[in-house]
Amino acid sequence: MADLDSHLLRHFLDARDQSVSGDRLAKELGVSRVAIWNRLERLRGAGFVFSASTRKGYVLKSVPRELYPALIEAHLQRLNFQPKLEFLTEVDSTNSEAERRLAAGQEAPFAVLARLQNAGRGRLGRKWHSRHPGNLYLSLAFRPLIAPDRLKPFTLWMGLALCAHLDKNLGIRLGLKWPNDLLAPDGRKVAGMLTEARLDADRVRECVFGLGLNVTAQREDFPEELRQLASSLAQVSSANLEINQIAAEILQALWSAWKDYEAGIWIKSFMPYWERYDVLTGKFVKIGLLGEPKEGVVRGINEEGSLILQSPAGLTQVISSGEVTLRKD
Repeated sequence: MADLDSHLLRHFLDARDQSVSGDRLAKELGVSRVAIWNRLERLRGAGFVFSASTRKGYVLKSVPRELYPALIEAHLQRLNFQPKLEFLTEVDSTNSEAERRLAAGQEAPFAVLARLQNAGRGRLGRKWHSRHPGNLYLSLAFRPLIAPDRLKPFTLWMGLALCAHLDKNLGIRLGLKWPNDLLAPDGRKVAGMLTEARLDADRVRECVFGLGLNVTAQREDFPEELRQLASSLAQVSSANLEINQIAAEILQALWSAWKDYEAGIWIKSFMPYWERYDVLTGKFVKIGLLGEPKEGVVRGINEEGSLILQSPAGLTQVISSGEVTLRKD
């Protein structure tokens, strides 16, 4: 990331709507006034809008509506959170890129963030539409010190933690559809999660958590076949959402959720979050499995994150994986 640009933008974020003098910027950043002017011109070319006054200085009026690495870094600085972050303009899949970097020996944990994906993927080999630069395509990579069986509820926990973050900080109430989808109140899909891991017999060797979150995309930004199925944060919120700030804050929230998971303290919030954000309990569903599909009413989850299903005959089954479809009673 452009370090000088991020520090420059940090000053404007701290100033909010107030003027920042060119002299002050030059002095605090240790560069000339000409260098400040050149940087501002370059940022203007990238979509930033500054107003200028000969007496007062510059005011940041608006920012790009797509991910911009120096602006993400500026927001991370304000959060006092500095993760190892790899930003890519375009990639096949952030999960695939994270896996390649782990295989090459890159030190973990780290995050991979991309403006666009050309081969984004979800569970069961499905494609994830990833061509809108105002959405969030993100993967976190870890080499955790946990046993394989402790990874079972991980994706569910990360989704619940994200729901709680969006609810508290943006006032956006999403629901979690077991095991890996986040839904708008009207049932359309806003986000999908995908966890992939390499396991030894006694520990998780590598783990990659991927998130595709529709942030600023409008209905017309999706392919026609997805417009009745997909939604975004912008479509369920009246707030003016800034993608770079949201990306930085979600990075911090997910990183914290992982730390809580690794330390084992996540469990105290797991069931309360489930009760608040679950959309399936009490619903009649069909679950596609590798064998015969199952039908029944969802009765919650157990401590491992498996779904508890009550069949029409009254029998209770524990479902550890599968694809859920809501059915009419």
